Amino acid sequence: MDAVWIIITGFLVASSTGMLGNLLLLRKMSMMGDALSHAVLPGIVIAYLISGSRASLPLLLGAIIMGVLTTFLIQFFSSKGKMQGDAAMGTVFTFLFAVGVILVTKFAGQADIDADCVLHGELAFVPLQQTTYLGFSAPNAVWTLAALFIFIQGVFWAGYKGWILTSFNPEYAKSVGIRTALWHYALMAATSVATVVSFESVGAILVIAFLVVPAATAYLLTKDLQWMVALIILQGLLSSVGGYFLSDFLEASISGSMAVVSFILFAAAFLLKKKEG
Repeated sequence: MDAVWIIITGFLVASSTGMLGNLLLLRKMSMMGDALSHAVLPGIVIAYLISGSRASLPLLLGAIIMGVLTTFLIQFFSSKGKMQGDAAMGTVFTFLFAVGVILVTKFAGQADIDADCVLHGELAFVPLQQTTYLGFSAPNAVWTLAALFIFIQGVFWAGYKGWILTSFNPEYAKSVGIRTALWHYALMAATSVATVVSFESVGAILVIAFLVVPAATAYLLTKDLQWMVALIILQGLLSSVGGYFLSDFLEASISGSMAVVSFILFAAAFLLKKKEG
């Protein structure tokens, strides 16, 4: 049963982050997840200093707030400073990560902060902590990620037409009066929440992989947004199942194995597309 919970956890993360990664890819901002994984460190330290607790909830809240702030700063510098998006992203996240390193260096002795508990989760530990709701027992991470999955589904499908217009043709969207900046900030906020909430359960590397690779794979195979979503969810399932059994065979990291299988699926799609010309 532990294997099932681990696979479900990986699938929920892949499906949630992959759908947002799809929109980030269309906006040429696929590495936002990587930026967030570094930039949230000062939020973790500040959350501890304010709350005086190393419990996961305050640290996650601090990380989420810092993640949202990161996206606003990136957008501010790229739009007001006329910087390219990747340059603004690199500038902001390296600065915030450096601030986080300074804070950890200064306060780690008295705070005993372990950022790994938020940023580098281990899938093998997911089944250990379970909670029962309505007579059904499941790991805490599954409950949390299931809620995240429902939230992301609601955000995506409720604004489906808006996502299509602002992702594929932002200039036309502006011309017909759609507030593209509002849609952009909504996507960045949702990405911050999804990324940080997923960190504790599966680790930063797998979150970044699932933000980028399934969307890139789907984009190779189709340009229809609905089909892209279906392919992303399918790849998330295959990556989770295949990654778990690969890790069991190699006796290696589960998260790393899932990321490897996700890339293998991308490579297969690339070769198939190349063969078709």
